[in-house]
Amino acid sequence: MEPFTFASSAELHLPVAVKVNRLEGHEKSLPYSTLLKRPDLRHRGSNLSPHSELYITVQPFADSKPLTVHAQTPHKHFKTGRVWNHWLSLPMAYSTLPSNTQLAITLWDVTGVPSRSGEYAGSHHVPFGGSTIPLFDEEGTLRTGRQKCRVHRHRAADGFSDTTTPWAEQKRRRGRMRASDEEGETVVIDEKASRREAELERLVGLMKKHEMGEIPETKWLDQMVFRQIEKLERQSVKASNRPRQSVQRSSVSAGPEVDGTTANKTGEVPCAEGDPDHIDGSFFLYLEFPRFDHPVVFTDHEYPPPPISTIQPPTTQTAAAVNLKPPPEVQLGPGIHSDNATSDAEGGGGSTIFRVYDPEIGYNDNPAETKHRRLIRGQRNALDRDLKPNPKMRDFLNNVMLKGPTAELSDKEKDEVWRFRHHLTRDKRALTKLVKSVNWNEAAESRQAIALLPKWAEIDVDDALELLGPGVSDPSVRAYAVERLRKADDEELLLYLLQLVQALKFEPQQHSSHGNTNGAGEEAAETEDSSLASFLIARSAANLKLGNFLHWYLMVELDPNAPPPLNTPTEVVEANRFLYSRVSYDFMLALAETTEGQERRNILLRQGELITILAKISGDIRGMKGDRLRKIEALKKMLVDPKNDLLDFKTPLPLPLDPDVKVTGVLPEECNVFKSTLSPFYLTFKTTDGGRYPLIFKTGDDLRQDQLVVQIIALMDRLLRNENLDLKLTPYRILATSTLAGAVQFIPSTPLSSILSSPTKYKNSILTYLRHHNPAPQDNSPSILGVRKDAMDTYVKSVAGYCVITYLLGVGDRHLDNLLLSPDGHFFHIDFGYILGRDPKPLAPLMKLTREMVDGMGGPSTPNGNSESQFPSFRQHALTAYTTLRRSSSLILNLLALMQDARIPGLGVAEGESVAGKVEERFKLGVSEPVAVEFWRQLVEREMGSWGGVVIDKLHGLAQGWRA
Repeated sequence: MEPFTFASSAELHLPVAVKVNRLEGHEKSLPYSTLLKRPDLRHRGSNLSPHSELYITVQPFADSKPLTVHAQTPHKHFKTGRVWNHWLSLPMAYSTLPSNTQLAITLWDVTGVPSRSGEYAGSHHVPFGGSTIPLFDEEGTLRTGRQKCRVHRHRAADGFSDTTTPWAEQKRRRGRMRASDEEGETVVIDEKASRREAELERLVGLMKKHEMGEIPETKWLDQMVFRQIEKLERQSVKASNRPRQSVQRSSVSAGPEVDGTTANKTGEVPCAEGDPDHIDGSFFLYLEFPRFDHPVVFTDHEYPPPPISTIQPPTTQTAAAVNLKPPPEVQLGPGIHSDNATSDAEGGGGSTIFRVYDPEIGYNDNPAETKHRRLIRGQRNALDRDLKPNPKMRDFLNNVMLKGPTAELSDKEKDEVWRFRHHLTRDKRALTKLVKSVNWNEAAESRQAIALLPKWAEIDVDDALELLGPGVSDPSVRAYAVERLRKADDEELLLYLLQLVQALKFEPQQHSSHGNTNGAGEEAAETEDSSLASFLIARSAANLKLGNFLHWYLMVELDPNAPPPLNTPTEVVEANRFLYSRVSYDFMLALAETTEGQERRNILLRQGELITILAKISGDIRGMKGDRLRKIEALKKMLVDPKNDLLDFKTPLPLPLDPDVKVTGVLPEECNVFKSTLSPFYLTFKTTDGGRYPLIFKTGDDLRQDQLVVQIIALMDRLLRNENLDLKLTPYRILATSTLAGAVQFIPSTPLSSILSSPTKYKNSILTYLRHHNPAPQDNSPSILGVRKDAMDTYVKSVAGYCVITYLLGVGDRHLDNLLLSPDGHFFHIDFGYILGRDPKPLAPLMKLTREMVDGMGGPSTPNGNSESQFPSFRQHALTAYTTLRRSSSLILNLLALMQDARIPGLGVAEGESVAGKVEERFKLGVSEPVAVEFWRQLVEREMGSWGGVVIDKLHGLAQGWRA
C-alpha cells in the first residue's frame, strides 16, 4: 500500500465552519389564477422578485437531535443574484462531533402576512427550501471544499437521520431510456444532458484540485475557466427546470386523507395544478467547507466504563499506587461450567452464567465483610486493651511484621493486628501494619488508631517514609511521621530530600478559606501549608545545602517544558504544579525572614543565571554543524565571551552541583566536547581554595533517573558504612536542573574497554593497569600481585559493592564502556538509563562480572590457582553487602515507592506493578537469610561464567567501531 497521511478529528480543536456562497436556480412565475386563490402569496418575497432577500440558518444535528443553536447569515441586499460569500461559525469544535453529524441548512423567505398552513402562523418568514448534508462521508472522512446541495422547495431542513431533505440528487443512468424516479413517475432522460452533467462533474473535480494546489495557478486563464464553469452550472440548473415527460404510475394507491387531500404511499400530498409547491423548477445551494493539509478522519473518544455506583478510585494516585484487591475465587457447583457451556449429561439443565462488569471490585469492600468487621471490632474495645497473644499468635504476628512495605495484608492479618493493637504499641515495626489494617472510612476506628500514636514506640525513618506515601491520607498519621523526621540531622535528611519533595503530592490539601471576595472584586483563597511542606521549608531555610537542593528539585517539578505524564488527568498535573509553585514561594518568604536571607536568595538567583548560560551554550554546541574540533573551538570562544561572564566571578558562587564548593570562574583552555549525539561538554571550574572542580554539562537528556540511582547508591554506601563496611563506592554527584538538562561531576578514570584494548601499555589486562599506577613499593610495604595493597583492596571492594548494587536495582545496558576504573583502584558504573531489570539487549546477565574483572583480582580461587587471588575476599565482601542491604530493604523500597509518580520515563511500570516491587523481588524477602545467602553464592558463580555478557561486549565493540 502507498503511504497515507491523515489527521484525527479528535485532535482538531477548531470551531465548525461553513461558507455560504450562492444560490442558483429558476422557476416559473405564479399564474394569476393561483394568486386569486392564494392572495397571501403576493406578499412573499420570492414571488415578487427573482433576487429577493433570503437568509440562511445552519444547525448541526446527530441522531435526529440538535447539537447546538443555529447560526444565521446577516441581512444582505441582492441585485443580480443571491450571493452571500459569508462564513458561518458554529459554537462547537470538530473534536466533539459524532460521526453521524449533519448540517440542516434552511433558506427562509420573508412574507408580509402569516403563513396559511398554521405552522408559521404569527411569524413573517416561511421556508424557501432546505437541505441536509452530512459532515462526514461514507468512509468517515470530513468533507472539505466546494459542495453543491439540492434545495427542497417549501420545506425546512429536518436534520433527521432518515432525512426527507437530502443534499445530493439521485444519480440517473445515462442514455436515452425510461427510468423511475423517487416520486413514482416514469422519466425520459436525455443522453446529451447526461454527458453535459458528467463533464460538469469532471470540471468541478479539477477545480477542487486547483484550489488544493495540485494544479498550477494561471490567474488570467483561471478566471476565464471559473466564469465558464459557472455558466455551465447555470445551464445545468436551467435544463433541470424543463418540463419532464412523465406518466403517473397506476400503482399509486389512495392513502389517508390529510387536510382534505388524499395522500399517496410515500406520505406526501399530491399537489393540485396551480399550487405554488407544484411549480416546475429546482434550486441548488453552493457551499464551501474548510480545507486542511491532510484528510481528517473521524476518531471517537474512548470513555472508561461507566461506574454503577459513586465509588471512584483516588484521582491523585496512579493505578499502581492504588491497593487493588484480587478478584474473589469462585467455586463452581455441579453442572456449572466456566465456559458458559452446559451439558445435560452433567446436569447442566440448560442454565447459563452471565459475567457482569462491577466497577466496585478492587475499590470497595464486600458490604457483608464490612458489617462483620464493624461488629467484631466494635464489641472488643474494652477487652482489647489487656489482650495478650499466645505463643502461636505471637509467631503469627511476627510473620506479619516481617512482611515488606509493598506486601498486602489479608483480612485475617488485618483483624489480628487490630485485635492486638495495644500489645503491639511496643513494637516499632507494627505501626505501618496497623495503618494498613484500619478502615479509615470508619470514624470510630480512626479515632482509636490516632489515640494510639503517642503511645507507640519510636519508629525508624523507613517506616516514617512509608507513612508519607500515597497509601496514607490521614493528616494525623502523616504529621506523626513528620515529627519522626525532625529528629534526623541535615546530612541524613539530604539523603531523603528527593523523595520528600515527591511526597508533597500525597499531602491532603486543607483550605482555610475558600471563595471569599474582597472589596476590589478579587477572589482570595488562603491555603494552609501541610506539615511536611512546613517542615521542609523550615529546615531548608536554616541550611544552605538543604536549601540549595530543595530549590533545584522544585525547579525541575515546575519545568514548563516537561513532557505531560501518561495516564494522569490534566487537573492533577495542574494541581501538582500549583502545589510546588506555592512551596517555592513560601520557601523564598522563609529565606527572607532569616539573617542571611537576601544573600541566600541572591545565590540562588546567580545559580539560575549560570545554569541558563550553560544550557544555552550546550544547545548552541549541539546544534552546530561540523566536526568535534570545530565545536571545541566554538566552546572556548563562548566561554571567554564577556557577555557570558564566566571567566571570573566577582563573588565566589556555591556550585549548584555541590554547594560546599565555591567557584570563582571557568578555565576555557581545559574545556572539551565529547563525541556523542548530544555533544555534552566538559568544563573545569576554579575553586576558592585554589583547586579545580571538573564537571560535564549536557542538554537534551533526562538526568533524573541517573540522579535517583546515584542517590540510592549514596544511601547504600551510608548504610554499609554504618555497619563498618566501607566498599569504596563512588557516588559521584548528579543534578538535574530541568527535565532535559543537568550537570554531572567528572571523576578522572578510564573505561574498561580502553584498558582491555591497549596491548602495549596495559597488555589488555586490568591487573597491569593497577600495577602501572600503583606499583609495589620498594620499602617492603604490603603489596598484592605486584599492586600496592590499598589500591588492590579498593578495587576488590568497589567491584563487590557495585555488583551487589547494580543487581538489586536491576541496572541494564552494562558494557565495558560504562564500567570505569580510576588510577587509585576505584571501580564504578556510569549511565543508568536502564534500571528495574530492563535491558535493550537480549540474554543480558543479571550482574556484570566479567572474566577480565576477576583476573584483575588474581583470577578465581581454585586448588591449582594463584594463592594470592583476592576472589575469595571479593565473594565475602559481596555476600556481606547483600545481607546488610537486605536487612535495610524497607528504607530502600520506601524511597523507591515515593518516586512512583515522579514522571520519570524510565520508572514506568505496567499497570498493577510498582517500582519498589521490582526491587523487592531481588532482595528475596520471602525466604530466610540462609536461603538468600545460598542464592547469592550460586548467582555469583553463574554470572562469572556467563557467556551472554561476553557476546554483548563483542557486539557493542563492533557497533562502536562502525560508528567511529
